[in-house]
Amino acid sequence: MSYEPVPDKSSKVSQKVFGKRLKKMAMTLLSILATLFIAYTVMALALFFLQSHFVYFPTQNIEYTPEDIGLDYEKVTVETKDGVNLKGWFIPAAEAEFTILFCHGNGGNISHRLDSINLFNQLGFNCFIFDYRGYGLSEGKPTEQGTYTDASGAYQWLLKEKNIQPRNIILFGRSLGASIAAQLASKVHPASLVIESGFTSVVNMGRKLYPYFPIRWFARFEYSTIDYLKKVDCPVMVIHSPQDDIVPYEFGLKLFEAAGEPKTFVEISGTHNDGFITSGDIYTNAWMTWIKVLKKYQAEIADLPT
Repeated sequence: MSYEPVPDKSSKVSQKVFGKRLKKMAMTLLSILATLFIAYTVMALALFFLQSHFVYFPTQNIEYTPEDIGLDYEKVTVETKDGVNLKGWFIPAAEAEFTILFCHGNGGNISHRLDSINLFNQLGFNCFIFDYRGYGLSEGKPTEQGTYTDASGAYQWLLKEKNIQPRNIILFGRSLGASIAAQLASKVHPASLVIESGFTSVVNMGRKLYPYFPIRWFARFEYSTIDYLKKVDCPVMVIHSPQDDIVPYEFGLKLFEAAGEPKTFVEISGTHNDGFITSGDIYTNAWMTWIKVLKKYQAEIADLPT
């Protein structure tokens, strides 16, 4: 005796419900992926077309001058080789042997560097600080090549207007300025290059900040400090803090490794923008010791046969 199987209607209903749910989940997943793709694309395009806004943060208002902290200074105008007028300050120190050419970071302007200017003055250095094009009262708009041209113009001003010899000029760069100073040092022959809180390159910084984007593919800026350092033939001091909250400490170590001899590495403490202050005597003593190294080095090469 045989029996015909009875169709299970509830099973068919369950399959239809499951199918609808699966389709709905698939559509939701596709919608999420599409949204993420659009967001990723928009961010990538923003990084590509608005890169200058991620690199430069200039302000035009000069809030303070060296006079506000009791220092005499000279207002300076430098005309670059491409016809841009830059504004800066020359702050003399009594009986100064060395002059610091100060390449500042990517934010604000020269009026926000009075703490450093005062410190250098107390250490007995002349200081010439200038604003890149587009910063402070300087003309123009900042570009990578423009900042290199600006630093070169400032260096030439020291040579021609102040009759300061290269052996008495220390190129100093902090943060973005470290790359600009390093590029200049690769072209000229100063007494020394001092790099503080510097990065290896914009591409490497981009990889740290935006690890999910192919930075190398669409980077429009280089600022390859580490490559410039390899071409520098003067003594180099690298200063960096393990607590730097913007530029990784490892970058400072890599820059030091790339530099030629004689060189020294100074570990300070504190964040990216205040390490030179919070480190106190460690920072100032590093400069005093470095000057002794430079004098000894210059005496040694002076005795070499030509």
